[in-house]
Amino acid sequence: MKLKRLTLCGLLTALAIVLSIAERLFPLDAVIPVPGVKLGLANVVTLFALTRLQPRDALAILVCRVALSSLLLGSITGFLFSMTGGLLSLLVMQALLHIEGRFCSLLGVSVAGAAAHNIGQIIAAIFWMGTGAVIAYLPFLLVMAVPLGLVTGLTCSVALSHLKKINFSV
Repeated sequence: MKLKRLTLCGLLTALAIVLSIAERLFPLDAVIPVPGVKLGLANVVTLFALTRLQPRDALAILVCRVALSSLLLGSITGFLFSMTGGLLSLLVMQALLHIEGRFCSLLGVSVAGAAAHNIGQIIAAIFWMGTGAVIAYLPFLLVMAVPLGLVTGLTCSVALSHLKKINFSV
């Protein structure tokens, strides 16, 4: 069972890295005039891992994805911003998954995770840049968190519904 879970975590990490790379190929700036906004395709993997695996597995996948993606494509600031946003998003989504169905749906969990990711990135920017002025950018990011979080949640929901058709267990 441990080997199966480890293998699945490795596959999900690889998928998240591929999604991160693919996401960079689509210039979202041309459609959405908010600099730095990304679809968050790799966050589908994080949400999926939180729903199907242990929280520690989702954490390991997130940390490996951010570290490896930053080594391949990014920078120190990209690593810092992605890790801070990703960890805050993971914490918020994990907390909300405990009340899913009673107070919010998987889509709501995803939107909250997207918003938390943006808040985490602003926190990292405040520390990195040494100024609180970047907080003025947060409302734009939070507005974008709604549609992009819905896309992430919907994608994860579709994947989960298809997995119910096959015998998938860890």
